Amino acid sequence: MPRRSVSDARLYLCTDGRRRQGDLEQFLDDVLAGGVDIVQLREKGLEAREELALLEVFRAACDRHGALLAVNDRADIAYAARSDVLHLGQDDLPVAVAREILGPDILIGRSTHSDAEASSAAVEEGVDYFCCGPIWPTPTKPGRPAPGPGLLKHAAALGTDRPWFGIGGVDLGTLDEVMSCGVTRVVVVRAITEAGDPGAAAAEFARRLAAGRESASA
Repeated sequence: MPRRSVSDARLYLCTDGRRRQGDLEQFLDDVLAGGVDIVQLREKGLEAREELALLEVFRAACDRHGALLAVNDRADIAYAARSDVLHLGQDDLPVAVAREILGPDILIGRSTHSDAEASSAAVEEGVDYFCCGPIWPTPTKPGRPAPGPGLLKHAAALGTDRPWFGIGGVDLGTLDEVMSCGVTRVVVVRAITEAGDPGAAAAEFARRLAAGRESASA
């Protein structure tokens, strides 16, 4: 299928390899069919061979659904897995070095945790999108201070054309508050990965994000 662009993406999912559940392929098909635009494997402690084996399943699912595959932190893994996206934190490889390794075609994302970092990511050369958060404390990032909704309002006020996402504690109960801060794109983890019906949860996120985009442009 034709692959969608990051500008069109609204719903970004981070998930582990679902080895405890043993349902990775079905899970990916369900959430991608439900409306997830970008999916990232995020599982700490994997050896490169383990990560690449899981990413083969992710790559195939993304190809079936026209979604974007993201790799976290590592340019070498992104290169080997043929990912569409490399996502970099503030302490990871410099963007310019990652771009030199991977070339012009891969998308590079940035994590930001403060107003200054968001302002920088909005203009940094080589960055294609950025994420702002965590909005609220989250067990996926233990010990990391949560800058709160104020960071979202700051990012929205930048008026940048560069896509950006809100992240950290986003679920269907908090989505309206997040969107009221000017957010049109979100990164989700537990609200989909721990849902009783992950595909239905993804579809509800996608529906509400699309409705919010339409009302904002009306």
